[in-house]
Amino acid sequence: QLQLAESGGGLVQAGGSLRLSCTASGRTFSNYAMDWFRQAPGKEREFVAAISWSGYYTYYADSVKGRFTISRDNAKNTVYLQMNSLKPEDTAVYFCAAGVVDGIQPSGAMDYWGKGTLVTVSS
Repeated sequence: QLQLAESGGGLVQAGGSLRLSCTASGRTFSNYAMDWFRQAPGKEREFVAAISWSGYYTYYADSVKGRFTISRDNAKNTVYLQMNSLKPEDTAVYFCAAGVVDGIQPSGAMDYWGKGTLVTVSS
């Protein structure tokens, strides 16, 4: 089992920034591609960003491209999501997830999930 724990969520004004972290334990972190998903109230969970096991390849949803940056530190078993120029529509619970396949994957393809961290962007 790979355990994932997100942190860094909170309340921020529109235009502000937050950095989410997701720390893994239990298995070899560097064996997994890591993704961020989010789920807004009343909406389905959606893909946000992904990073390959090496960190060389990154992928983004169109809605966050140019504003969010995903990165990872395999020595610290941690993946990050730097969120800049936040908008009210970015308000959601953000989840990190681990999978064995690189690229943009549906949520059902991910093997392990964290419990999520809430990001609220006020207008």
